[in-house]
Amino acid sequence: MPLFYTAAGAEGAGALGMGSMLLPLALMLALMYFLMIRPENKRKKQAEEMRNSLKKGDQITTIGGIVGKIVHVGEESIIIETSDDRVRMELTKWAVSTNNSNPPADKKGKKAKEAKEEPAKIEEGSDNETK
Repeated sequence: MPLFYTAAGAEGAGALGMGSMLLPLALMLALMYFLMIRPENKRKKQAEEMRNSLKKGDQITTIGGIVGKIVHVGEESIIIETSDDRVRMELTKWAVSTNNSNPPADKKGKKAKEAKEEPAKIEEGSDNETK
């Protein structure tokens, strides 16, 4: 008799076990989405907005490390001057890595303020002076 109870118990546990295995799998997929896929999509969207907002006069850096000033903006490409010798290069917009003209803002959207520090003052007549 105990054999039948064990088999019946195993069938019920098997159906329950399959459902309990799907829940962690679904949680792992949701966690993977929020930790990996969503931030990557945000970065891509931000880079696309930066590339679409390029204008004449911006200082840029390309993905290859070329630094230059934009002299013409087209639909899919830009023309930059790379030096004082007025060397011009035509590049596609997707090759732009950063826009150096716009300083990065902090997370709240405000520009970071530099704190002014004064040098430490040594009082006259203190014991730390060398004689």
